[in-house]
Amino acid sequence: MSSNAFTPGIVPARLGGEDYAEQFSDLHPRLDRHEALVAADRCYFCHDAPCITACPTDIDIPLFIRQIATGTPDAAAKTILSQNIMGGMCARVCPTEQLCEEACVREAAEGKPVLIGQLQRYATDHLQEQGIHPFSRAAATGKTVAVVGAGPAGLACAHRLAMLGHDVTVYDARPKPGGLNEFGIATYKTVDGFAQAEVDWLLQIGGIEIKTGMALGDAVTLEQLTADHDAVFLGLGLGGVNALQAEGADKDGVLDAVDFIADLRQASDLAQVPVGRDVVVIGGGMTAIDAAVQAKLLGALNVTLVYRRGRDRMNASVFEQDLAASKGVRIVTHAVPKSVIGNGAVREIEFSYVDDDMAETGDKLRLSADQVFKAIGQTLEGDGLPELEGRKIKVSDTGRTSVNGVWAGGDCASGGDDLTVTAVAEGRDAALDIHAALTGAAV
Repeated sequence: MSSNAFTPGIVPARLGGEDYAEQFSDLHPRLDRHEALVAADRCYFCHDAPCITACPTDIDIPLFIRQIATGTPDAAAKTILSQNIMGGMCARVCPTEQLCEEACVREAAEGKPVLIGQLQRYATDHLQEQGIHPFSRAAATGKTVAVVGAGPAGLACAHRLAMLGHDVTVYDARPKPGGLNEFGIATYKTVDGFAQAEVDWLLQIGGIEIKTGMALGDAVTLEQLTADHDAVFLGLGLGGVNALQAEGADKDGVLDAVDFIADLRQASDLAQVPVGRDVVVIGGGMTAIDAAVQAKLLGALNVTLVYRRGRDRMNASVFEQDLAASKGVRIVTHAVPKSVIGNGAVREIEFSYVDDDMAETGDKLRLSADQVFKAIGQTLEGDGLPELEGRKIKVSDTGRTSVNGVWAGGDCASGGDDLTVTAVAEGRDAALDIHAALTGAAV
């Protein structure tokens, strides 16, 4: 029997085969040349531009937009990539509406900012599709650095270190590099294998060796790395998932949202990815939104996202919340899960409504569910790590940890936002500090 939106249970192929390409097409198709020139013409080219301050990687935004406006997109790309080597991915996934575009003078004056993110993609794609790598390595320093984690922080650190003449070995637990860019971002945000294409392009700098299937604490230890290398950078991300504190949470059909997203990203045929008829996603961040939207795009009949606080407290941006609603996701706030109901497998999930102080109001909500995705935060995993602050590795402003010769950045480190662009900035800045420590030369 063929499946459709009304088929009960967790099944594949709820849509017609031709529908998947349309459902998972590029969220923001790239601007063409004329569109880019029109968008660039709206920039005031501010002297003391607030958009630069709002960018975690300090890209000179007015400069790269002027370069696009004058017909030199490859120069614009180099301006971007000199600060953010993963500018192509960040142009696709950054919450620009909360960062540079929110700070744009046009946004304040007209409520319509310059399309900074889309202009950034236009420039970086133009360069990368030609196979051009605009940077070259400095003279060899004879120093070696180990980078743990081939995600945004690790790759940004490795690239900058390679540029500065160091030899870098990147160790990653996954079967291929990319980290969250490859395994943790909604498929419709980065189509056509862009994440791997960007990694391949980045590695053109040379001097970087990637070893996959090498998890810290298993295949390799921090003690080994510090003995074998002149410095170590930890960009291992957050590998664990917080437990769902509800009775019956171990029932079949209760899954981690990050695994669902990774399966989608790695699927050769989206039609073969199974999804429930009635899906409930618990959480309020980007992972929750990505899981909920993609469940709906796969053909789930009912998708409900439930968050314990109000929408104004959700980590997902207003744009992402509105995107979910526009795709048919129902968003329920001020509700916490209490029990997962079913005989072996989930059939319903019960929530208690809570007020702003998280006190239960006495009201209940029961939702039908044959699939529940947990998106309630991730945790740091690993033994023998440097000193922690809270549940992350304690670091200085430049990423130094409590262990001499070891730096850290990205999601595993304390202090920063859990954003791709922030991870890139932390990896880059740690690389500069590592270089200074190893050579005595400031950059």
